[in-house]
Amino acid sequence: MLADLGADVVKVEHPVGGDDVRRMGMPLKDRDGNETSEMSSFLAMNRGKQSITIDIAKPEGQELVRKLAAQSDVVLENFKVGTLKRYGLDFEALKAVNSRLVYCSISGFGQTGPYAPLPGYDAIFQAMSGLMSITGAPDGQPDAGPSLVGYSVSDINAGFYASIAILAALNHRDNVSGEGQHIDIALFDAQIAASSHIAMNYLLSGKMPVRAGAASQINCPWQAFDCSDQPLMIAVGNNQQFERLCTTLDVPNVASDARFVNNRVRMQNQTALIDILAAAFATRTARDWMDRLNAVGVPSGPINDFGQVFEDPQAKHRGVLTEVPHPLSGSLPVVANPIRLSATPVAYRSGPPLHGEHSRAILQERLNLTNGEIDALAERKII
Repeated sequence: MLADLGADVVKVEHPVGGDDVRRMGMPLKDRDGNETSEMSSFLAMNRGKQSITIDIAKPEGQELVRKLAAQSDVVLENFKVGTLKRYGLDFEALKAVNSRLVYCSISGFGQTGPYAPLPGYDAIFQAMSGLMSITGAPDGQPDAGPSLVGYSVSDINAGFYASIAILAALNHRDNVSGEGQHIDIALFDAQIAASSHIAMNYLLSGKMPVRAGAASQINCPWQAFDCSDQPLMIAVGNNQQFERLCTTLDVPNVASDARFVNNRVRMQNQTALIDILAAAFATRTARDWMDRLNAVGVPSGPINDFGQVFEDPQAKHRGVLTEVPHPLSGSLPVVANPIRLSATPVAYRSGPPLHGEHSRAILQERLNLTNGEIDALAERKII
């Protein structure tokens, strides 16, 4: 996100293997169609960055990081709590060499609390935040049970919060204090915060949210219905839309039924309402219903697979798929940044880096090391 917005980002990786995400997903094929060691998860998350390899467990490596931090605006790290302090690379240590440094720590449970030292991945935070308890088929269905969201949503949410916090801290430094600060982002906190509207429903009512499959916890009707050919997602956000839905489905009396006159009673009588609507939806194709509902302003849409997503005319018009250069494949298709800025548009300056691709250039250009000094670091496996 920050690279897309114009930041010069240096990704520091271990000399052996690098980022674990480099080994996750599907392999990129080179210009000749042969599989490479570059994997899809890494490619999705690392465009616009430069890669340098440094062994921060060694004093010489620590000194290289300190020198880079001394001339940087931001340090972003996701080590377990206490790891970088052992290496002299924690916030207080780096603040001593650069008082303007914004230092953002992203960890599983944050820098404080009984769980702070524990490791964790996205699935753990989907589970512990309550998200999995409301995700999956409802009780009573054959496939009932908690489910993971289909992508690493806790990781992504924490990254969004971190991006916002970094920009806020830079603004405060540049316009208020003149100094940097430490940002403490926890995946656990971030995922709970991202689910706040569901949590608030529970806090006010005392009623435990449940797994509802493709249905909403707070609005009705707001779910998928089986049409004669495929499912269609419906999202009714107010009483006027509900009345237009009922008229279009040719069940107009339903809108004035006392059991369904507002969202609160529709939620209370959800089973009865859904049975009525389901019978109507089953009589036509999803496209037919979608066209009819769009014409009267009732939100609806098909449940697309990713092949259908990228063929959708709206997706094509918005340019959600773009390309960046890559040294092995020539070009690489990537999902575009969704931010549209009128004066300072997002720029895709480079593709995801190869492991250590920019080590020599960074050490020469930023730290003024000679080729001989860089060769010596490589021989000692510092880089």
